[in-house]
Amino acid sequence: MSSRTAVRAVVARLEPGDDIEAAHRAQTLDWLARTDDVYRRVKPATPDQHLVSYVVPVDPRDGAILLVDHVNAGLWLPPGGHVEPDEDPLLTARREIAEELGLDGSGVSREPVFLTVTRTVGIDAGHTDVSLWYVMSCDQEQALVVDDGEFHRVRWWSRDELAAADPGRFDPHFFRFLTKLSGRSGGS
Repeated sequence: MSSRTAVRAVVARLEPGDDIEAAHRAQTLDWLARTDDVYRRVKPATPDQHLVSYVVPVDPRDGAILLVDHVNAGLWLPPGGHVEPDEDPLLTARREIAEELGLDGSGVSREPVFLTVTRTVGIDAGHTDVSLWYVMSCDQEQALVVDDGEFHRVRWWSRDELAAADPGRFDPHFFRFLTKLSGRSGGS
């Protein structure tokens, strides 16, 4: 099975949580059927649309979420990055969480729980990321080895802090992700 076929199968299995995610899923399936290259080949944006894997660390004790203040995007985002050519997006998620935060990626969910199609902002603005969002159970006390070149800061956010935060400082789909996550088996 080709890597594109495998990605298509992952996207096809994903159950949309709302109308926007359903539209993104349909758009992504159409894109996967029309193109033979879904991986970023040249930084920052060749091809113009490519795959990304996010990992959202969640503390199962209280539902706190670990986010990074991303230098290039200028937003609070989940850790993650671009899927390398012919790399399985799950392996990307595990690789990125290890590279960016020094965490063992074995706890990353086997399937993504959310899908977004987003035009990027910030320093590398102007291309489209098709992002598969994975979840990882993680204790807030776990030591992190942070990639200081990519992030201004890294912090755990309580659900109350997120509810009070300015949504404009986050990925534009992050709060929809939280809504979907809260509807899944108690939020984790």
